[in-house]
Order: sequence, then structure tokens, then C-alpha cells
Amino acid sequence: MNTANVDHAELAKFSSLAHRWWDQAGEFGPLHAINPLRLEWIDSIAPLNGHRVLDVGCGGGILADAMARKGADVLGIDLAEKSLKVAQLHALEAGTPHIAYRQISAEALADELPGQFDVVTCMEMLEHVPDPASIVRACAQLVKPGGWVFFSTINRNPKSFLLAIVGAEYLLNLVPRGTHEYARLLRPSELGQFCRAAGLDLQHSRGLEYNPITRRYRLSRDTSVNFMLAARKPPAAG
Repeated sequence: MNTANVDHAELAKFSSLAHRWWDQAGEFGPLHAINPLRLEWIDSIAPLNGHRVLDVGCGGGILADAMARKGADVLGIDLAEKSLKVAQLHALEAGTPHIAYRQISAEALADELPGQFDVVTCMEMLEHVPDPASIVRACAQLVKPGGWVFFSTINRNPKSFLLAIVGAEYLLNLVPRGTHEYARLLRPSELGQFCRAAGLDLQHSRGLEYNPITRRYRLSRDTSVNFMLAARKPPAAG
């Protein structure tokens, strides 16, 4: 297993919370709250039904499970064994069709299955690895020509520090303290540069905004804090 691009402290952190993945009132509640928004955005750009989809850094399977229920044939990969076991158990208990999970890195899978997926998603993961550009390259290698790759992460600027770290972690307690490290956050321009270097064409972007009064999230054009990018691999020539 290729585990070079992994932060073992991050793995341990998420492993310790693995049993909470499907508790919508727990630490992963924000992921459950934004999941319908990101699912519909992905499906509106690259319809999932009948397509082969890879979810990189799938965790407990929140997005992977939802994409399978949209009719996709989904493979979720992660390096956190406890999270994968939770994902597998949930799929079994819920009777989720057309879904599988593997403990493997994106880079290792890219060597094994290049160009095999119609859609690749990598959501809320790039800020937790030492080399996010390597993940982007692997995603580009895994997707078929003409296929789509979706990323989501957190912008790096004073506003995001105040809202996503100070506000979300320390004031509102939306996620556990220490979940995000400011220096690892990525500006859209940086992620865009990684995509272009990997041969992907940026097509769409969206922001995710949280209203602390209504306690609801919504999609917006404001990418200054949480944002998503959709990139496409150019179709094969001829």
C-alpha cells in the first residue's frame, strides 16, 4: 500500500471518531448538512446514474453512499481502516446498492486503475494530507478522458481563519477543535494550479455558506471560505 502521502496524526484523529460518522448530531453533523447540496451540485454537472464513480478520502461513506443511491456504481477509498469498517457496516445495514470500499491510497489506485472512472470526487480531504498536489494528480489519472473531477476544501485567508477555524471549531463547536490547520488550507488559485498541472480543465466553482442563525448551509458564488471546484479531463483526441 502506498502510504507516503499521509499524515498519521490525521488518520489517528479520524479513526478515534469513526464510530460517530453516521451520528448527524455529532462531530460529522456539518458533513451530513452539506451533503445534499454537494450531491445535487455534482449530479447537476455530471449525472451520476449508471456511471462509475470513485470517492477519494471517503471516510465513513456519507457522500459515497448518497452517490450510490443516485444510481452510481461507487468505490470509496480511504486509509483509515476504522472509518472504512463503519462505511461498510452502514452500507450493509442500509442495503445500499452498487457500493464498495477499499483501504488504498489514491496514488496506488491510480497506478492500478488509470482512466477507469467517469467521475472522481475528493471532498474535504486535501487540507488533511501533506501533498495535496499528489492527490490531484492521482485523481486526474483515475478519471476517464472526458470525465469529471470534483474537489472541495477551505480557502486560506483571514476570513476563513475567523469563520472556519475560530468560529466553527472554538465558538460554535460545529466541528472538533484542531480539525483544521490554517497553513494547510488551499486558495482556489492554488488548487486551480494543481488541476491545470495535472491536465484538468477548470469548469465550475461554488461556495458553501453557513448561517449561524438559521443553522443552515447554502450554495453561493462566494468561495472565500468553503468552496468546491469541478474540473474536466479533456476528451481523447480523435
